[in-house]
Amino acid sequence: MAVLFVLALVAGCADDGTPAAETEAPTAISVPASLPLGTGFDFYVLALSWSPAYCEVEGANANRDQCAEGRNLGFVVHGLWPQFDTGYPEFCPTRQPDRVPADLGRDYLDIVPSMGLIGHQWRKHGSCSGLSQKDYFKVLRAARARIRVPEAFAPDRLPAEIDAMEAEDAFVAANPGMARAGIAVACQRGLLREVRICLTPSLGFRDCPEVDRNGCRMDNLTVPEPN
Repeated sequence: MAVLFVLALVAGCADDGTPAAETEAPTAISVPASLPLGTGFDFYVLALSWSPAYCEVEGANANRDQCAEGRNLGFVVHGLWPQFDTGYPEFCPTRQPDRVPADLGRDYLDIVPSMGLIGHQWRKHGSCSGLSQKDYFKVLRAARARIRVPEAFAPDRLPAEIDAMEAEDAFVAANPGMARAGIAVACQRGLLREVRICLTPSLGFRDCPEVDRNGCRMDNLTVPEPN
C-alpha cells in the first residue's frame, strides 16, 4: 500500500497534467465573477472519474473514444450533478433541446471525453440546473478548474493501491477550504472509480452528509494506470 502522508504538503497538478513544484503551497483557485448561478437545487456534485478504472470495469462496453489505446486519460469529468440535501433531481423538464450541438460539445472534449457523455450529462443532470446548455457547461468547466488534482495521481507518482480515506485526504490537502465531509470516493470491483466533490451553486466547497455517508471506505483500492 502506498504511503501518502506526503500529500498533505504538496500542491496538485495543473490542468495540463504538469506537476506543480513540490515547494509550492496549495492556493485557492478563483471562480469567475460572471459565473451563471443555477436554481432549483441545493448544491452540485462534481464527479471526477478515474478513466482507467471506467475502461477496465466497462470492458467491451466502454466508450471507444475515452478508452482508445494511447489516450492516457486520468481524471475526467463524469458530470456536474445538481443535488438536494436528501436525494437528487434527474431528467428535468426544460425548454432547452435534449441534444447538445456538436459545436458546443466540442468545446468541452478536453475535460469530458466523449460527445455521448456530454449529451447524457446534459439530459440527466444539466436539465435540472435551471441553466441553459451554454451556461451549464460554462459552470461545469469552472467547477473542474476549481479543483486541483493531487500529485499522487500524476503519471510519474501514481500509486498501485490507495485507501479510500487516503485519496480523500490527498484531495483535501491539495484544495484549501475542502473538508472530508464534502468529498466522497466511489469504488467498484476493488478499484478507485470516482471522486465526488460537493460545491455550492457559486462553486464554494461545502459539506454534504448524504454524499459523504454513501462514499467508499475500502482499503487498498487498485489504481489502474492510464493506457
